[in-house]
Amino acid sequence: MIRRAQSKDLETILDLLLQVNLVHHKGRPDIFNVGTKYTKEQLEELIKNDLNPIFVAEEEGKVLGYAFCQTQQHIGDNILTDIKSLYIDDLCVDEKARGKHVGTKLIDYIKSFAKDNGYYNVTLNVWACNESAMKFYERNGFEFLKLGMEMKL
Repeated sequence: MIRRAQSKDLETILDLLLQVNLVHHKGRPDIFNVGTKYTKEQLEELIKNDLNPIFVAEEEGKVLGYAFCQTQQHIGDNILTDIKSLYIDDLCVDEKARGKHVGTKLIDYIKSFAKDNGYYNVTLNVWACNESAMKFYERNGFEFLKLGMEMKL
């Protein structure tokens, strides 16, 4: 079952945020410290925000994964059209629940939510050091929109 996150999910979401961070820290320790992207207090505020929904995948009362989403739109921009995009800021499936298609169910739910709510597209970013995530997103229909590049000095 996929549903909106609630306050009762905070501890599990914090644990999952740490799992994601450790993947990024392992891939790019020069960029990522060990920690969580949000504090408990920040999560409590984010859960209340209807423009930026957090969805959780739940099975038998246990949260197995989450997706943090954000509404993005560039109204009145000089060069960008004003399409409304649903940006997946963060997605994680508990390492103990991987292989159960929880991530795919989250993506399918987000896609339906976006269609039902008048979004033009669903977007996300993925770090180059996270090849398994890139492959997962490609298997679920995502295509490259743009590429970020860097030059280490």
